[in-house]
Amino acid sequence: MNDVLDVFRAQEALLEGHFQLSSGLHSTRYLQCARVLMTPRIAEDLCRRLKARWTGETPDLIVGPALGGVVVAYELARAFGVDGVFAERENGVFTLRRGFRIEPGAKVIVCEDVVTTGGSASEVASLLRGLGARPIGVACLIQRTEKNPFDVPLVSLATVVPPTWKPDDCPLCKEGGRAVKPGSRPGPA
Repeated sequence: MNDVLDVFRAQEALLEGHFQLSSGLHSTRYLQCARVLMTPRIAEDLCRRLKARWTGETPDLIVGPALGGVVVAYELARAFGVDGVFAERENGVFTLRRGFRIEPGAKVIVCEDVVTTGGSASEVASLLRGLGARPIGVACLIQRTEKNPFDVPLVSLATVVPPTWKPDDCPLCKEGGRAVKPGSRPGPA
């Protein structure tokens, strides 16, 4: 695990401060995976390591939620030798666009860069089930939760669980601080 976090530190992707996460929670740590995934050899290496940790069924397809899961889906799919696609929000709901199709019964790994509450990955898994596919697990680079929030196996390269708070309970906000929102999901900080 430490070597994975060393990669994040070397890429200036493990940030310390006052952050609003995509989940809406506040935290003192933020993992800016885009900084790690911008270097193809690093993205490839991390996703090959993630594939090596997978012990479940062989997938037919990898699907990631846009934006954080796009590069991970591509590289993890390449490691498995299968196709990789992404779901994106349309009117606030994840959907498949760009001509992406999923065969009924397809075994699918949902992937993410970071899983905190599991909200996006769960939404994508629901989409897949609605299309007749079978999610067989979730794979992520970093797990920000001690418990698996899914009804399928969760595989990660590292677990980092810094403290998080609802905005009303955030001690940094109570001290007059203002959270910054470096992630991809829109919303006020």
